[in-house]
Parts: sequence; C-alpha cells; structure tokens
Amino acid sequence: MELHNITASKARSLFSSRELSPVELLDAVVNRTAQVEPKINALTEQMLDEAYAAARDSEVRFAGDQSQLRPLEGIPLLLKEEQPIAGRLSEEGSLVEKGHISDVTHPIVDRIFGAGAVVHGRTTTPEFCCAPYTHTKLWGVTRNPWNTELTPGGSSGGSGAALAAGETILATGSDIGGSIRIPSSFCGLVGFKPPFGRVPGMAPFNADTFCADGPMGRSVADVALLQNVIAGPHWGDQASLRPAYVLPTPTAAAAIGMRVALCVNLGDFAVDPAVEANTRAAADALRSMGVTVDEVMLPWKSAHLIETAWAHFGAIMGPFITEIAGAQQDLLMPYTLDFAKSAGASKLSYAEGLANETAIYEPLGKLFETYDALLCPTIATQGMAADFDAATDSVMVGDKPVGWIESAMTMPFNVIGRVPVLSVPSGIAPNGVPTGVQIVGRTYDDATVFTLGAALEEALQLWTNDSWWPTV
Repeated sequence: MELHNITASKARSLFSSRELSPVELLDAVVNRTAQVEPKINALTEQMLDEAYAAARDSEVRFAGDQSQLRPLEGIPLLLKEEQPIAGRLSEEGSLVEKGHISDVTHPIVDRIFGAGAVVHGRTTTPEFCCAPYTHTKLWGVTRNPWNTELTPGGSSGGSGAALAAGETILATGSDIGGSIRIPSSFCGLVGFKPPFGRVPGMAPFNADTFCADGPMGRSVADVALLQNVIAGPHWGDQASLRPAYVLPTPTAAAAIGMRVALCVNLGDFAVDPAVEANTRAAADALRSMGVTVDEVMLPWKSAHLIETAWAHFGAIMGPFITEIAGAQQDLLMPYTLDFAKSAGASKLSYAEGLANETAIYEPLGKLFETYDALLCPTIATQGMAADFDAATDSVMVGDKPVGWIESAMTMPFNVIGRVPVLSVPSGIAPNGVPTGVQIVGRTYDDATVFTLGAALEEALQLWTNDSWWPTV
C-alpha cells in the first residue's frame, strides 16, 4: 500500500517498531497533497511548520519510553475549518466572514493537539456548512477523488476528499443533517455521527440535538481511536455527557449472534438501484459473519421527516445564518440563501417539530426492543455534480429527479439525534463513486455500531484492500 493511504492503526504499529517515523509519514502526505490538491481542492490552509515540529517531537517520543505515548502520537490529521483555532482564520467558507480570526479554540481541537496528533492543515466546507456538497465563492470547488466531476459530499467534504485522496491519515467532521456520513459514503470512508452530547461542542450548536462533531478515517478502528480522544465532558459545554465513554476495541467476532433490522427505503425514500443492491450485499455480508438480518418496514414518510427537519432548522440554523450575514446577504452563496429561505418557510412551529421528533423515534425505539441495530443506505443517490446548487439543481435517484434533502437518508437520524450512527462503504456505483450504509444503534449504544462496522469491514474486504483507494 502507498504510504499516504495507510491507516492510523498501521502507522502507529510501524512507529512503535521504528520501521517508520512520524516525519516520514508527514512527508508522504505532504508530498501527496502537492500532487493532488490542484485537482481536488480540499484544503483551506496548511500548517506545515507546526506539523513538522510536532512530528519531530513524536519521533523523539517513539525513540524513548513508549509507555508514555499519547493516543494519536505522530498521526497526520486534518481539521474541518468549522472547528476554530484561536489566532487562525475562521471563515466558514463565506465572503461575509473573510479574514475573520478566531479568539477561541474548539474543545475537540484542544484534545486532538493534546493527544499528539500532527495537525497539518484544515479542510473546506460549503458556506456555513449548510449543504451536502462543497463549493464556495471563497474557496472554490472541492472535488471527489473517485470522480472529479462529482462532489465529495458535504459539509465535511474537504475532510472526505482529503482522506480518500491520501492527503492525510485522519480527519474531523461535523454532522447536522449527514455532514460526516454523506462525504464518508461518497468518498469510500468510515465516519461516525456520535449521539447528542457525546462530544463537546461550541455555542449555539452544542445545544442542538441535531448536531455533533465526529471522526472520519480509513478503518473502523481508526475512527474509534479518534472518537475516544474527542469524546467526554468539557467544562465549557453543559450538554456534554459524563462520565467519558470509552469505546472498546471493535472486533468482528463480537457481532456473532447480534440481530440487525434491514430497511432499504426507511419508509418511502426513493433509492437508486445500485445503492439498494450494495446495501443488500452489506446485509448478506453481515449474515456471513453470524449476524441475523431481517428485513423490516418503518412507517416513516420522507415528507414528514423533512418538514420536521425544516421546523428545527427554521428555529436555529436559518436565523443563525441570516443574523451573521445581516446586510451582506448579497455575498452569500445561492444555496445558502435557499437554505435560509426553506428553513424560514416551515409550516410547523418549533414546538410542533419537537413533538414530531418524539413521534418519529417511537417506531424505531420499538424496533430496538427486538434488534440491536438498523441497517440502511447512507444516501439514496450515486452522486451530485461538484458544483451542484440546490437552488437550481435536482439530484438523480435512478431516473427520478428529487431535491437533495429527499436523498439524504442521514437526516432522520439527526431528527432523532441521540442515536449513534456509523457509515461504512458498501461498494462502488456505476459512476465510479462509492456507496455507503449506515449502522444505526440504540440511543447511546455506540459500541454496538462499531462492532457491526468491524464485522462488515472484515466480511466485505473492500476498504481494507490496497486497491480500494482512488488513484486521482
């Protein structure tokens, strides 16, 4: 395998045996970035002086008493730009915020630095992270390394594209409607949306039950490693849960005897035939690992789910965007204006939306009385154009045009945000872009989704193969 495509777990092993140094691995991802970044455009900035200083420090640590090593010692990592660093740009992909310098650091960023990661840059997002694709007037178009005509997804699209292209080993994301899971699916990665409160955040979205910061990587074990670093209570976030929850090492064998409910359409979502076929193949792969998988129906209606989501966005994220933009709304992207308009047009009150959220959870909660987890597609479509704009464009699901939110099978699990969701690859679509499945767990049962993810990883043998990653 190319050095820039190795997992964090493999890198850590090679560091420990002194077969590879953190400086050599940083060299590999920096060289890869120079090669592919002109085609992919996944980074807002590089932080190479700081990164090389951190890599040299880790190199010394591996040469000494290895019992004192930190959890992410020497691992190259990219941060989503939305997660601010004091003293550095915090622009949210918007001309409205161009040149803004943050005076605060996100809690997970502090934890990542403290865990010994080699942070070497930051990744692109759509404006104010309000889209499932990644292009802005400020940063340009970010492209999918599997097919550069298409988007890597969003809003953590830069993190997804950079990981898939070999520009880093680990990355962070955040998820309010699928923003970790959609790029993970389109880019052939593993991504985790933690349940609300598991990972500390910043106001106002730390109090938003739809929203979570989380890890992205090339293996289930890598994502668990990063999740264990960023999870846990924080003095600045009253919603952060205590005590800290530590994921056990995910093992495929632990999945034997588990029961999984398969629901391909989550009620009535239209699903592309290639996505459905790969989802069913994932279900068969779990069966081969000793997991019972039964197909079930949910009574959900996509229109009702979307209406409920817009009630929430209309109360929180829409006003957040319009208040920041103020009199400068002419600088906003068309999709940002469209998002704010759609959010503001909700027919439901915030209180009615909250009541709907409980009603939506109920049939899934009953299902979880019998099953350990739910399996379903991550996103219903094979992909979207790199410069897709929801204000003017439709998503194709098979031969059916739909709005982007009607293809986002991630959204229901933000509406009921206390469930953990792991997205893993399920195969490749005819357009050359990966597809993904979501493993949805009972409320706050993070360990089960990682166990089932490890079982799928072992059974499918897709992203564990050297040949998986795109050549760009």
